[in-house]
Amino acid sequence: MLTSARIEALKEVGGVGWISALRSPQIEALVKHGHLQLSLFDQRNLAEISSPDFPGERLVVCKNPALAQDRARKREELLLASERELDKVVEAGQAGRLKSKAATGLRVGKIVGRYKVGKHFLLDITETGFSYRRDSEGIASEAALDGIYVIRTSVDEARLDAQEVVRSYKLLALVERVFKTMKAVDFQVRPVHHRLAERVRAHIFICMLAYYVRWHMERAWAPLLFKDEDRPRAGDVVAPARRSASALAKARTQRLADDSPVHSFRSLLAQLATLTKNTVRVPSSEATFDKLAVPTPLQARALQLLGLSASL
Repeated sequence: MLTSARIEALKEVGGVGWISALRSPQIEALVKHGHLQLSLFDQRNLAEISSPDFPGERLVVCKNPALAQDRARKREELLLASERELDKVVEAGQAGRLKSKAATGLRVGKIVGRYKVGKHFLLDITETGFSYRRDSEGIASEAALDGIYVIRTSVDEARLDAQEVVRSYKLLALVERVFKTMKAVDFQVRPVHHRLAERVRAHIFICMLAYYVRWHMERAWAPLLFKDEDRPRAGDVVAPARRSASALAKARTQRLADDSPVHSFRSLLAQLATLTKNTVRVPSSEATFDKLAVPTPLQARALQLLGLSASL
């Protein structure tokens, strides 16, 4: 997600378009000021609005019912978990075990800090007692925004309509995955403290080139991997993405159509790493020649998908 500072920097560069999202306080402000009417979603799950708080920008508002249910469930679980712990403090007060208001406040603070829903409770702490109750009005106010997210963009409608804005924003998850892959998973490109501009550009180029090669390999190896070979294009961009039947079958059975195991990118590379080239020396003449190990069916198939063969 773009930070405010980066957005402002991009605005200064003419012709550059960007896509980001609003944070919860900003969405709440839109509702409070009347720029976002929740009744918009009585019959639909996507609408484009404007606001003087974001001049020159398009705001695409989405409501995902599945996300709304998930947030409501998580909030209720956290509230119940908090109440179980807060009830213990109430019991301690009734038994006369609370020593001071400060000590009680510290104990309650740890509880609400752990579950992150302290704003939904009204607390009453005294020198010898403690009580609490849910802030029903505040909970209802937050629940009304469950499943709603707002995408902001500077890209004009002629280039991307509202649905394509949402689809493009969701693709940002792939960018995040790229950086995760580079820094931690496969490439393990740790921070390199280059200071010269040419070296910085070269470092970034090498990282992107490595991922580009991996991307092509993953596409070619899709029949052997958990990767979805034929993901259906969602008609409803707000609804959760769905996987194809073949991808679901691979995930469920962990097997391919020929009953061989499905591989991850890393495990397939590990299998290919066992394909060796051996240098054979003839004792009588001191002559040497190279000989490749016979590839396994999996190795042969993986090489075939890349348009390669196991030959010298």
